Amino acid sequence: ETLQRIVSTLVNKNDEIHNFIDMLNHTISNVQVNSSNAISELDEEFDGLYSVLHEMKGSMANTIQQEEARKIQALQDQLSQCSRALESSEELLELAVQSLDIKNPVELLEAARQIKDSVTVASAFRLSLKPKVSDSMTHMMVDFALEKRMLQAVKFLPVPKAPEIDVAACLVADNCITISWRMPEEDSRIDHFVLEYRKTNFDGLPRLKGEQRWEMVDYIKATQYTLSGLKFDTKYMNLRVQACNKAVAGEYSDPVTLETKAFLFSLDSTSSHLNLKVEDTYVEWDPTGGKGQEKIKGKENKNRSNTASPKRSTNSPRASARGGRDRFAGESYTVLGDTAVESGQHYWEVRAQKDCKSYSVGVTYRNPGKFDQLGKTNSSWCIHINNWLQTTFSAKHNNKAKTLDIPVPDRIGVYCDFDGGQLSFYNANSKALLHTFRTKFTQPLLPGFMIWCGGLTVSTGLQVPSAVKTLQKGENGLGGSTSSLNNVA
Repeated sequence: ETLQRIVSTLVNKNDEIHNFIDMLNHTISNVQVNSSNAISELDEEFDGLYSVLHEMKGSMANTIQQEEARKIQALQDQLSQCSRALESSEELLELAVQSLDIKNPVELLEAARQIKDSVTVASAFRLSLKPKVSDSMTHMMVDFALEKRMLQAVKFLPVPKAPEIDVAACLVADNCITISWRMPEEDSRIDHFVLEYRKTNFDGLPRLKGEQRWEMVDYIKATQYTLSGLKFDTKYMNLRVQACNKAVAGEYSDPVTLETKAFLFSLDSTSSHLNLKVEDTYVEWDPTGGKGQEKIKGKENKNRSNTASPKRSTNSPRASARGGRDRFAGESYTVLGDTAVESGQHYWEVRAQKDCKSYSVGVTYRNPGKFDQLGKTNSSWCIHINNWLQTTFSAKHNNKAKTLDIPVPDRIGVYCDFDGGQLSFYNANSKALLHTFRTKFTQPLLPGFMIWCGGLTVSTGLQVPSAVKTLQKGENGLGGSTSSLNNVA
């Protein structure tokens, strides 16, 4: 036995090493891929920077060209004005020279007066002999000394450190997981966090093979997050957190594994009445279910009598483990769950279709009789709703019934405390207590359901709600009942 334990320990250690080798190889591959991605992203960043600089250079060069054109146009306008004034002055000078050759005093005097009047109004005397604009272009110069120093100081953004998950502050309740974490040191550049989670049936470190893929919640601003509305159809949940700044994401935190205690079962089609159509967690009344086979006579009927329906085959491991009991018959329109309650506290919920005429929800020992109905034997407990003609709501056990004078909820919660000998029914929406049975359970219990005209949907993988736990401490308060039962006719 000691050697067997040693060998088993070695086998487990070998499995862990194989798993770790797979993880290392996977990490090496990821490093190569992520390095290529980082270089590609770096190229994109610098290409973007080059593009911005090229665009800025073009815009600023265009501005310089516009300033050049403005100045040249102003100087050319001034040059045109000077040319016209000079031409006018030269004409006057030529006229004056010609006038000096006049010999007649009267004609000379008249010519002199005309020249005087023309010189007085000549445009040459109104010109500013100073350029309107400067030839300097220094005001269009740039100095990138500061920018160069800034660019030279550009480095890789510091990678955020891996967060640390506070396991003590994590909470698993009401099919929700609240996870809290903290940074190992203050980092004001953290922009958001990424949370990843996945379901698992292994309680150790996350494995690479045989696991479900990670689900992700992105852009979490706080250091706490609640995953709600979960179905706990595995034993554990792996969780890890990653910190991100504007450009880069850090390493994931060390993953944590949280236990998800919940009762999970399906409806066992091998145990159902022929008039019930069963699919996983849904059962529906089917009035034609058994009629086809009942009409078969003679040899054909004998040949088919030993042929099981594929959907109700008794070859399944769970069915054979229960001894391959007979299918329900007669008016026992019953189907059972495929997983027994043998200890602990468990919870599940049931929703009936609005047009459902009659149904029962409860538990029973493993081997009810073929014609037994829930609540009419000393080995089954249930609440029963009858909507035929008028609505009746009652709790049943051992062929006794107690009328429940309360509205029928559209969703019923079932709480079973096997070790404490308690079976309670709740309004699943308000968590108000409907009824409680108290007894000592001597055998494993199976969830049981009876239905006539309509359908039932069962919700499993649920934890015992916190409100139900609170009510259990209140000794059946809030209108619940535990009184004795009357005989059922």
